Amino acid sequence: MEEIKEIYFANQDRIKERLAEFKRVWDEGDEEDIFAELIFCILTPQSRAKSCWNAVMKLLDGNLLLRGKINRIIKKLNGVRFKYKKAEYIIEARKMFVVNGRVSVRSKIKEFNENKDAREWLVNNVRGLGFKEASHFLRNIGLGENIAILDRHILKNLSLLGLIEEVPHSLSRKIYLELENKMMKFADMVKIPISHLDLAMWYKETGEIFK
Repeated sequence: MEEIKEIYFANQDRIKERLAEFKRVWDEGDEEDIFAELIFCILTPQSRAKSCWNAVMKLLDGNLLLRGKINRIIKKLNGVRFKYKKAEYIIEARKMFVVNGRVSVRSKIKEFNENKDAREWLVNNVRGLGFKEASHFLRNIGLGENIAILDRHILKNLSLLGLIEEVPHSLSRKIYLELENKMMKFADMVKIPISHLDLAMWYKETGEIFK
């Protein structure tokens, strides 16, 4: 526990700055910026975050994110596991959020008063998004209050802290919400906002504050 607190307070300013950058995506970014974050989170399961973001950048640079055909998209997903299936997910997300060549994700998210309600909708309607990925997406667009991104780094730390007995092999909705609640109680106890705590744990495992 003390190690996490030390890491957080040593990197508090950087963490706040990163979260402010995420918030600017929602407040000031255009719709393609938000859609790019959605696609990034669709790509992340079992893949390195940096490889996924590099793939998104290649799609943007090639004007492929909103208009590219699936075979051209696949070629840009090198380093992303299950790239054929994830390319299909990109196409499906486009069909859901792109109308007459214009993408709109913000308006759908705004339909919900709570970010947890938005997360439920995303999980139930966007192929490729589970609770972890939907939480990740919302955090990356500045809507990460009171939700946890339970990836392997976070679960490992929850186990080391004694908050869970072991890292689960899979996360059903019920288990995800139970573990999220435990992490929120821990965040309250150590007086670190849960969105900040996530980045502190990520830094502990990777030595950087990324996405």
